[in-house]
Amino acid sequence: MKKILKLLSLAVITSLIVNTTYVFANEGGPLNNLSFEEIVEQAKGSEVNFYGWGGDEKLNQWLDEVYGPRLKEKYDITLNRIPMDIDQILSQLVSEKQAQTSESEMDMIWINGENFKSARENELLYGPFTEILPNYQEFIDIEDIENNQDFGYPIEGFEAPYSKSQLVLIKDSEVTKETPTDAESLLAYVKENPGSFTYPALPDFTGSAFVRNIIYEFVDYQEFQKMETDKEELKVLIQPALDYLNELAPYLWSEGKTYPSDGPALNNLFMDGEVAFHINYNAYEIARSIEQGMYPSTAQSFVFEKGTIGNTNFIAIGKNASHKAAAMVAINEMLSPEMQLSKYEHLGLIPVIDNDKLNDQLKADFEEVEIGEGIIPQEQLLSKRLPEMPAQLVPLIEEIWLDEVAGK
Repeated sequence: MKKILKLLSLAVITSLIVNTTYVFANEGGPLNNLSFEEIVEQAKGSEVNFYGWGGDEKLNQWLDEVYGPRLKEKYDITLNRIPMDIDQILSQLVSEKQAQTSESEMDMIWINGENFKSARENELLYGPFTEILPNYQEFIDIEDIENNQDFGYPIEGFEAPYSKSQLVLIKDSEVTKETPTDAESLLAYVKENPGSFTYPALPDFTGSAFVRNIIYEFVDYQEFQKMETDKEELKVLIQPALDYLNELAPYLWSEGKTYPSDGPALNNLFMDGEVAFHINYNAYEIARSIEQGMYPSTAQSFVFEKGTIGNTNFIAIGKNASHKAAAMVAINEMLSPEMQLSKYEHLGLIPVIDNDKLNDQLKADFEEVEIGEGIIPQEQLLSKRLPEMPAQLVPLIEEIWLDEVAGK
């Protein structure tokens, strides 16, 4: 998702939670002391608007043809999918806040990382609400750091997990025999094969993730977890990675004078055979590309030996959402094993539910899913999963890259 700078000043949102009853505002006014069953009843017959990036047609189809009908059949809730980039979403939330809009149509919001941090600090989200959701309590590992921190920023119940992503590299094994296992072997390959590799220009999401992954090759990720937001201090810490990227640059596609604008542009270069490797944050997208004939059956994904960055994306609720009850019910259903299994099977999106919390039949159902060709098995992939950097460091790294790598 795209990123924006903080929009207003830091604030804290609070919500009253007492044992098993909760307080929240809904289109019908304040609703106090409701159980989840009463929330379901309140949501019956209503609509819920889901705002988020609409660029994945396969995901859009799943939301329209599987998830939406499920909500309608089970809860009599009508899902309205509203495609909108996250910067536009946050801008609209800010405008509504400034206009003191008491009821907003922005119910469910697909969000994560810096955008979540910005939204929380500017009091744009409703919460906490995850403790209300039965499926969150039953199927999510609430102790997992990925469910407690979003790019190092405390979640505190203001968003619920949606799906997981993890960075992979992709090659055509028939064309490219070598498989770089780390930054140094990648550099060696590119020096021997000039022009065969590149990555998207920052601040593109995929390009930024690749650079952060290179940083992890030189600096332990734990060094960043408690780091202050100091650009000069950060620059000193990541200098070995900057030196590496500058050494790599002359051997890149276009000699590093230009970079692809984004992930799709890099993918086009890969499919045209202009570069030997693609980079993707959707670890199982390769299977869809092979199935659709975009990639040959010999395409294969891989990760570095030290691992690759992974993150979770989330669903939040707008602070003044008109349909909070319906949003909570819809998010709870998204966390059900049935919906997570369907999303995994049809979209290849890594589930967010804890496998250890499933019964034997559900475990078997997940194990029987065949994602397709070219993938890294889920257990192996997750064993190579590295945590994201704190959100406040990401834009600083992008600024440093623009100055110290792209600007040279």
